[in-house]
Amino acid sequence: MVQHVEQNLQLMTKRAVKAENSATKLKQENALLQVQLKNYKSENEALRLGQAASLATVRQNADAALQNLLTVITNSWASIRQLVSGAESLQLVADLLTSIDRISEVSQDGQ
Repeated sequence: MVQHVEQNLQLMTKRAVKAENSATKLKQENALLQVQLKNYKSENEALRLGQAASLATVRQNADAALQNLLTVITNSWASIRQLVSGAESLQLVADLLTSIDRISEVSQDGQ
């Protein structure tokens, strides 16, 4: 019976040692995971800040593009007005030339 108790005691001691080793390994793994978590949080925050900076840059570029587009539109309207004015002037010249032809036809018929 003493021998049986000693065997149980040895088994329990082995189990306790094994459990302590497992606990130590789990504590080490937990510490490693905590460090990784901290690193991931830092990386995540850096990415968020980078994304915010990128978004601000995109907004600035969009604003600059909008200003350039509005300038081009304004200049285009001015060019279109000049083109229409030139076309009207050309139409007037064409009408005058047509009138001169008519006047010369009337003058030739009237002589």
